[in-house]
Parts: sequence; structure tokens; C-alpha cells
Amino acid sequence: MRFFGNSRRALNLALQGGGAHGAFTWGVLDRLLEEPRLEIAAISGTSAGAVNAVALAAGYVEGGAEGARARLAALWRDINKAGLPAFSRYVSMLAGAEALATSGYQQLTSVLSPYSFNPLDINPLRAILRAHIDFEDLRRNLPFELLIAATAVESGLARIFSGAELTVDVVLASACLPTLYQAVEIDGAHYWDGGFAANPDLVTLARHSRARDTLVVLVNPIRQEGVPRTAAAIAGNIARLTFNQPFLRDVALIDAARRCEGRFGHRRNESALGRDWRALARQRFHLISGAAHTRALSPQSKLKPEGRLLRRLHEAGRNEAEHWLADHFSDIGRRETADLPALFLHAGTPSFSRK
Repeated sequence: MRFFGNSRRALNLALQGGGAHGAFTWGVLDRLLEEPRLEIAAISGTSAGAVNAVALAAGYVEGGAEGARARLAALWRDINKAGLPAFSRYVSMLAGAEALATSGYQQLTSVLSPYSFNPLDINPLRAILRAHIDFEDLRRNLPFELLIAATAVESGLARIFSGAELTVDVVLASACLPTLYQAVEIDGAHYWDGGFAANPDLVTLARHSRARDTLVVLVNPIRQEGVPRTAAAIAGNIARLTFNQPFLRDVALIDAARRCEGRFGHRRNESALGRDWRALARQRFHLISGAAHTRALSPQSKLKPEGRLLRRLHEAGRNEAEHWLADHFSDIGRRETADLPALFLHAGTPSFSRK
């Protein structure tokens, strides 16, 4: 068994995106940060998961675990205050701003691009991030490894930013919905939401982190029963399928690595690829899922961070983390508690049970 620090158990965190539903992840992190026996080794975050990740890290730099909890709470408080995208107040054609959180938003973005209805590329998240995170200080004093995923517009490939690359634009790129905001330019390349390519990235995290255990925090349901028949339901399910595919691809890679390890594990392969493949195969995964709490919510609610919704999801996340710690803390460093390939690739209905 491998520990870090004062015999604390080291854990990687992989945080999925999900807009306002990312408040569930906030709740999970809020509870985990109260656990003195845990040490965060690395965080992989996408979109809302990236926002949670950098806020946690920035708060941790200044005030340890309690500083991280306070920073997350303050950031989500401001997200709630910002409400609907701020540019809606300035564009006369969007006088009915509530359309952005209803089917009217889908109708608008199906005929107009953000280069038309948001020509100034106003993004309230930029001001919120700058108010709560000193990126220069964060880069200089990273408390653990941060991996932030964005999607390259031209190639569709995932771009994982880390270390000295971390800026406010990187986080905005990771959370850039292309129907709402203009692509974010970084060093001459343009990026959209990381959820299209890595949601969250599991492979880089597992291959390169010093810790052998990764807790995956999922916000979106992987499976949705029934066939959608309304236009809104179809659009919601298309989005769910699109943003879940990168996660399922990573799970398939984990499955392939484990099959190869089982078949050829006795053969030494000291190449970088061989070592990375072996590290991926041997990573122990754990899971906290918010699907039970988000499945019945409308896709449009991701764009409308109402106080009641955020509080409800935060509390749900805290409760799920409390149960997970009670059931599985002793497993960290010993055994995995979520066989991701069995749950999401080989089972008819993904599920997992507590002890």
C-alpha cells in the first residue's frame, strides 16, 4: 500500500463537466476536503469540472483544505449571482433573456452563431474566474498536478493543459460551448469545450500521476431509458451521447490495457508506451455518480444556475461523498471499488452498489 504525507491516502480526482450540474461535484469536493486522511495527488477536470478543479487548487494554495472549501463556495455563489449569460442584458434581440434557458435558446442557436448574437464575446465566467483565482500565483505554487482538457476546433483532438500553461483562457476554453461562446484562442490555436474530447481525461491522469487510485466524479447519466420523442428530448439525448463518448472511449482503453496486461503481463516492456500502458492497466478506479440526481433535470437547467438547484445538487454531492467515504475509504491503496469496463461497457444497465 502506498501513502503520501503523514500516512494519508493519496487519491486522484477526475471531474466531469456538466454546466450548473457541476454543483454536484462541488458538493463531493466539499465533503472530501473535510477528510484529513485524504491527500489529493492530481486532478483532471473538464468544463465545470475544470472550474471546480482550479478553484479548489487556488483556495488550497492560500488556505489548505478549508481555503479550498471557502473558494469553491464563493465561486459558486458568484455563478449563481451571474445567472443567465450576461451578454443577454446587452443584446436587444434577446430582450426575452429567459429564452436562453428554455427551448428558445435552442431555436436561437440553431440559426445564429455566437459571432452574430454575441459579437463582443461577453462571458461572465471570465470575470468570476479572475475575481477568485490568481492564475499567476496558482502556476507558481501548484499544490498538486492539474490537467485541464479542451478540444482543438480544427482537429477535434483533446488538448490537455497543465502546469505553466494554466491561465484563465485555458479554463474558459475547457468550458466553451460553441453555440454560446466564440472559440477561445490560445497560442494561435482555437478551442471548444473539453467535453467533446475528454470528459474527463482518465488516461493521462492514470499514466502520469504518482497515485494509483483515481476517484471519478460523474455528473451526467451514462444511460437514459426509453426513446426520446420530442424535439427537446432528442436534442438533450444527442448532447448526452456526445459528451459521454470521450469517457466511454477512455474506459474502453482501460479495458484494453487490462486485457493486454493479463495476457502479456509476464513480458517486460520498458518503452515509454509500455510503461504508460501498464500504469493505465494497474490504476484502481473508484466512482461517485450524480446520475440519480441529474437524470430527471432538463438539459436546459445546466445553463440556469438557480440558487435552489445549486444548493440541492451541492447537498446531494456531499451526501454521496459521505456514503462513499464510509463504504470505501479503507479500500484506497488496496483495491478498486468501481470496475469501469464492467459497469459501462459490459453490463446491460450500469450500476454499482455500496458494501
